[in-house]
This record gives sequence, C-alpha cells and structure tokens, in this order.
Amino acid sequence: MHRLLFVAYANVMSKFPWKRTVIALLLFGSAFGYLEAAVVSYLRQLHEPARQRFYPGRPASELFPLLTLEQVRAAGKDQHGTLAIEIGREAATLLMLAAIALGMARNARQWAAAFAIAFGTWDITFYLFLKILLGWPASLVTWDILFLIPVPWVGPVLAPMLVSAAMIAAGVWHLRSEARLKPVRMGMAHWAGIFGGASIIVISFAMDYRNITAGGMPNRFSWCAFTLGMVVGIGSYAWAVKQSRGGLQKLIAPMQSAEAAQ
Repeated sequence: MHRLLFVAYANVMSKFPWKRTVIALLLFGSAFGYLEAAVVSYLRQLHEPARQRFYPGRPASELFPLLTLEQVRAAGKDQHGTLAIEIGREAATLLMLAAIALGMARNARQWAAAFAIAFGTWDITFYLFLKILLGWPASLVTWDILFLIPVPWVGPVLAPMLVSAAMIAAGVWHLRSEARLKPVRMGMAHWAGIFGGASIIVISFAMDYRNITAGGMPNRFSWCAFTLGMVVGIGSYAWAVKQSRGGLQKLIAPMQSAEAAQ
C-alpha cells in the first residue's frame, strides 16, 4: 500500500515544473516590486506639502517623524483619505501575492512556498527600485515604514531584506524538494516554530508603534528580538527538513528490501 501511494505521488510530482514556477514567481515579484516603488514615489510627492507644513525644511528623504493622525486631519480631507486608501492597498498587495502563489501551487505546502518566494522577491526588488527611482534608501540601516496593518511597523531596511532572503531560499528549497520526491513534511511543531519566529519578528518591528504614531523619532531597533525570531523560524524549518529526510528513508527502505528479496 505504501509503495502504491509513493508511486502515485511520484507520478504527480514528477510533472511539477518547479524551475518554471520559481522563474515565474521571481518575475512577478520583481515586476510587482517596481510597481510598488512607483506608487511610493507618487505618494511621497502627494504627502510632501503636508509634511513641509508641519516640518518645514525637512528633506523628503527623511521619513521620520511621521505625521500624527491629528496633523493628517488638519492637513485636509484629501490627506486623511489617502491614509485609508494606503491601508487598503497594503491589504490588496498581500492578497495579490497570495493569489499568484495559489495559482501556481498544487497543495498547501507548495502554496506556502510560492507565497514566500513571491513576497520575498517583491520586498527586495521594491527597495532596489526605490534606490533607482528616488536614490533612497541611503544605506541598509536607513529606517523605513514597513507596514501599517494593524499598527505601523518600522525598522532598518536591512531587517526586512534579511527576512525576505530567508523566505526566498526556503521557498525555492521547498518546491525543489517536492519536485525531486523529497518533500519537506511540516508538522504542528514545525509550523508553531515558524509562526512563533515570525511573531517575534513582527513584534520587533511594531514594538515602538506608540512612539512612532505620536510623532516621535524611532528608538533603537531591537536586533536581539529580531535575531531571536529569525533563529526560531529558520531553525524550525531546518528541523522539518532534517526530519523529512529521515522519514523518507524509512518509507523507501521497506520497498527496497522487498524488491531485493524478489
């Protein structure tokens, strides 16, 4: 029975074009990264008059301090309306990345891997195109506003790029492993570790949100918390990879023994 299941799985996965899938995700993520950078360049021009009203003479390349909600309201209905639109755009961005991943995947594992590749590529190329279009960020330690949902996330540009690089590497490895009939089997403990690590990373980005939304300058970034989250998340996936290799050998060994006996 195990052998029949394995053969059926092999027949399905042998036809999975993982290289073409990865290339498509990289192309989509890169194009989406440019689109995001272009939108941000327009938004900065749109919001700059309001920023100059409250912080005259402050260079456009310096994002902080952010305008408070009271200042945004005082700047007029147009400025306040764009804030709600921006939050909706962020939600739509995540939905689009999830949708392209879903269209390329054959199961939940592949969907998660494809989403990781698309998201990571989008994020990294977003900063690369911002550098080309606006000459920003000045360096990898320049602070940025990462997300607004559910509260503002802020941190040095290097931090989200490290997360994205890890996501791309894990996603490519996952799809490659599935196509080579060596799937990474994720148990509850592995998922708990990955989501736990991701939660710690999010906390490291969002822990200063009260100060940021009050119009303050960012406090020192918690690299310790960020590193802990990265270690927990990557370590949990590496643990799943190691256990999956052992599990595959246990499945194949009886089949090989049976064939040898025949």
